[in-house]
Amino acid sequence: MISNIRKPLCIATLYIASSFPSFCYADQVVEARDVKKPNIVMLFVDDMGWMATESRTPKYETPNITQLATQGMEFDSMHIATPTCSPSRATLLTGLHPARLKMVRHIPQKPQYGFDKYGRTTQKTHLWEKDPAQMPSTNWLDTKYITYAEALKQVGYYSAFVGKWHLGHEGYHPIDQGFDQQIGTSNFGHPSSYYPPYFKFSDTLADAKDEYLTDRLTREAVEFIDDYDKEQPFMLSLWYYGIHSPIVGRKDLVAHFKAKGMSEEDAQYASMITAIDESVGKVRQALSAKGLEKDTIIMFLSDQGGLFDNSPLRGGKRIDTLYEGGARVPFIVSWPGVIEEGVVNHSIVQSTDLFPTLVDIAGLKPDNFKDLDGVSLMNTIKNDTELARGDAIYGYRAYQDLYASVREDEWKLLAYRSGLLKLYNIPNDVSETTDLADKHPEIVARLKQKLQLWEKEMRVEQYSGVK
Repeated sequence: MISNIRKPLCIATLYIASSFPSFCYADQVVEARDVKKPNIVMLFVDDMGWMATESRTPKYETPNITQLATQGMEFDSMHIATPTCSPSRATLLTGLHPARLKMVRHIPQKPQYGFDKYGRTTQKTHLWEKDPAQMPSTNWLDTKYITYAEALKQVGYYSAFVGKWHLGHEGYHPIDQGFDQQIGTSNFGHPSSYYPPYFKFSDTLADAKDEYLTDRLTREAVEFIDDYDKEQPFMLSLWYYGIHSPIVGRKDLVAHFKAKGMSEEDAQYASMITAIDESVGKVRQALSAKGLEKDTIIMFLSDQGGLFDNSPLRGGKRIDTLYEGGARVPFIVSWPGVIEEGVVNHSIVQSTDLFPTLVDIAGLKPDNFKDLDGVSLMNTIKNDTELARGDAIYGYRAYQDLYASVREDEWKLLAYRSGLLKLYNIPNDVSETTDLADKHPEIVARLKQKLQLWEKEMRVEQYSGVK
């Protein structure tokens, strides 16, 4: 099984133009189609909720994100499998659900969990004091798992990583997981400040003088695009530290929003969002200046809901995180000349779908990769069709009593370790205010059974709250 292989062990053919008939992971041959391979840019924001754009909350200013959506396709029902820092990233990289990876919480990096001041540890797992199930969670993404960088490398891609990793210390960094280079990557899940020095116990980007962190990462990404001179296509992963705390906005933007009457906190937060938006614009400008805009796919999404108010959605980063306000995030795909522009697709999609989509774009067959928990969005993206995934999607975390969700069509079940079950009809009640569990016991029973079977597949049934 591919999830038990440390690295790709052999390549069946040498790289000739853009064609790779097949390559193999151990004794498994993975077939590849001869397709034109576009460049790919993955823009991954931290803690940017579904409501944090000007199209949904007019007080924010996000013209570049709005333009990306109007010139691409927006999925308005994208959910993160485990909405929190590290698990969301692990799933994006591997296509495996965090429950399968046994990474059901963020990597805590504090002394009480066995970490030193540099964000390193020799302890493979940690426990969370307030977790009712006392479920162990891993402290790094093991290199045995195949990442999209490793998969794409086999069909000729050069992969660069810029920004936040939060999947382990040295030895588990991007360059240890298939990326050809990394920039701005530390051991930490958030900076000490968005102005230098960015990190207290890291020399990452230590040469910075007075540059805002989001701007610095953007500059590195733009310089990568400007200087790229290889014949092979590239995969650029720009994973921002923003808009994670500390809530420190760029000074000029904070002044701008305060002049519009915002409170200090709101102005700081709004300016962090706008800094991300400006980054999107600069990356697109760099692609255009290089003549690459028509040959590049851009994907934009976030790792979980926002820290502050996500109304009308219920929940967020810290409270009720498996409700829509914590699990539902923006997701935009731009593919000039291939997808219809200005389309909003209502398919229920999940972060587990990104890996199979990326390998499909590159000409690989997702079905050849074992244990993937998502499906390719390729046909949905190209044809604006409703995704027929054939199963529910599952959310899972190990922090509080609320630990799991099951979404099937219009119905969403929320499960608690204490045994409590709640049921919501999302199209009719996006704010999840009316629990319908008592009115529809047959739906509760069906989704509960699905959850139990899924927990067995993930091998986490011993921590279940729905026995």
